[in-house]
Amino acid sequence: MPAIDVRFDLQAPWKMNTRDLPTPDADTSIATLANGVRVVAIELPHLASACVSVFVRTGSRDEGARDSGISHVIEHMAFKGTRSRSCQQVNLDAERLGAEVNAHTDKDHTAYHMRGLARHAAQFVRMLGDIVQHGTFPADELERERQVILHELAEDEEDALSIASRLFDKLAFGAHPLARPVIGARRNIERFTRDDLLGYVQRQYTGANVVVGVAGNIDASRMLEAAHDAFGAMPRGAEHAVTRPDPAGGVATHRQVGCGQTHMVLGFPIATLQEDDAAGIVAAALFGEGMSSPLMDELRERRGLVYYASCTAEVMDVSGQFVIEASTSPAQLDELVDAVMRLLAAHAEHIKAVDLERARNQIAVRNLGAQERPFRRIEDAAQDLFVFGRVRSRAELAARIEAVGAAQVRAVFRRMLAAQPALAAAGALRPGARARLATRVARRDR
Repeated sequence: MPAIDVRFDLQAPWKMNTRDLPTPDADTSIATLANGVRVVAIELPHLASACVSVFVRTGSRDEGARDSGISHVIEHMAFKGTRSRSCQQVNLDAERLGAEVNAHTDKDHTAYHMRGLARHAAQFVRMLGDIVQHGTFPADELERERQVILHELAEDEEDALSIASRLFDKLAFGAHPLARPVIGARRNIERFTRDDLLGYVQRQYTGANVVVGVAGNIDASRMLEAAHDAFGAMPRGAEHAVTRPDPAGGVATHRQVGCGQTHMVLGFPIATLQEDDAAGIVAAALFGEGMSSPLMDELRERRGLVYYASCTAEVMDVSGQFVIEASTSPAQLDELVDAVMRLLAAHAEHIKAVDLERARNQIAVRNLGAQERPFRRIEDAAQDLFVFGRVRSRAELAARIEAVGAAQVRAVFRRMLAAQPALAAAGALRPGARARLATRVARRDR
């Protein structure tokens, strides 16, 4: 659904054309510039600070094999100079205002952030507009940052949990770009040039794929004006096409010399954000959130099978995965997988009322915490705009969770067990681990 449309006009700067849409919270204003850039302003007068974030809907899933990792390199280079300011001037301008500056890259987006005094919010918007659109990526800075990223990659390649996570992505997403790691391929990182970065930004950083978010003690109309000044000339472009990965799965292992533990990542497909099904989120919280959850109670407290375990619903617009992570000893890995599969099968048959109540309340508290943090408000709003074209209210989000009943949660577990799981294990492994694990996840006689 399209967002509320607000066009900039000299005679009437913020002329609203509202449609019959579910409305966001009263403190949230949404506008769309003529070039497609969407602006979210969240007024939180009880704060003295303000956060500004620019989300670009491009990440590792939008890259090809030859430019895998380029989004991450661009993010690292974002504050290294623009057409009008050197790297030193960018840093000085931010520090003069006392601003905290950060950026991150994910599979489905790249984001740039500034946080500081509320009275400087409009300046933050304009500074990020310059950084996001007019980066020059100086060759000498690129060489320095390249070494930083290669060092980061080397550390990642030696971490057993990171290895298991990468193997899991390859199993879960197959040939889809979602299988590629955000950090990219070493050969690409080593050869990217300044022109490569400039070309990618020109193609991918377009108005239809940008959300500018501001939250804090701000005046919404001033933020909308600042966003128009900073982003109004950005080329519109087209919304990036996003394809859904085909169902995949399988088992993969990697023996890590010198590692004393085994790290396991097990996942099953669940509903995507586009499908707007909250049952998978509730199921994950019910199964593995908190020390009293069935996962932790059974595996750690009762049986002592794990050092660490977690369960999350990793849900994006076109993909959803119910993911269980755990660390154990190589001698207990087989028993661990058996125990997890039996526990999943038990939840396909019966959901305890106390577990459902706990899960709903844990999600409610987690969502409340997010709503009380300005950056998370912006992040959630940007995701909503990218996926749904609107921003969902807190009441709507709460109602979705409360509406999930035991039958819906059981159905999630049944669908998972009927699908092909993805199971990756890395670290210390006994001989024949892969074959034994494949047999265990394939069993249906639980």
